[in-house]
Formats: sequence, structure tokens, C-alpha cells
Amino acid sequence: MPDATVGSIHHLEIWVPHLERAREEWGWLLGELGYKPFQDWPTGCSWKLNGTYVVVEGTDAITGTAHRRTDPGLNHVAFHAGTRENVDRIRALGADAGWYEMFESKYPHAGGPDHYAAYLINTDSYEVELVAE
Repeated sequence: MPDATVGSIHHLEIWVPHLERAREEWGWLLGELGYKPFQDWPTGCSWKLNGTYVVVEGTDAITGTAHRRTDPGLNHVAFHAGTRENVDRIRALGADAGWYEMFESKYPHAGGPDHYAAYLINTDSYEVELVAE
């Protein structure tokens, strides 16, 4: 029997231009998805859920001051968000925590008629997709 963790994401590291803002915004969102604080150091922090963790880091090695999701590289991260009701709940609370809705007129089917999801973007232009099971 193959190892169930082979191919799954071990961790995701996101370099951010404003660490404290990222700590608040990502911390809120990841907390809503069940992640718990994991690590904390002067230039970053992380949250963990099961065997996966997400890092935000404000490193001195960063070469820019803004993330542009339309540039080559990562466009967005999609998270399993549980029920449709949970997607709706997080979507409704998001703006108060720095996560703003994208494709509002197409909600909840911006990804197609059989795909129930919310697309949110934060203050620093990082996009997440919250997918209902």
C-alpha cells in the first residue's frame, strides 16, 4: 500500500512585504480553516493542520514590495473549506479580517456551475480559493 502522504504538500512558504499585516490576515484565515499556530520567530511565523504547515515570512532577501498574482509564479492557493455553509461563513466574515471577495457577481460558481467556492484576495494581493466539499 502506498504512503498516503506521498504527493501531498508538506508546507507552503509565502514571503510577504508586511509581516505583521500578514500575521493577522493569514492567521485569521488559517484559523478559520482549522490551522493552529505552530512556529514564531522574528521574521516569520507558521500555522499547522495535520501534517501541513503554512509559513509567512518577512525576509530581508525579498526583492520587491508587492505581490502581483498575475505575474509568473503562483496565482493562488486553494483550500478545502468543508461545507458550503462554512465557505459562506468565511466569505461573509473575510472583509473584516483583510480578505476581500473576488468575482462577487459569480459567487459561488465563479469556477464553474459544479464548483462551489469563494475567491478572496487580501490586502497584499494574495489570492485564496475556498472550496466546498
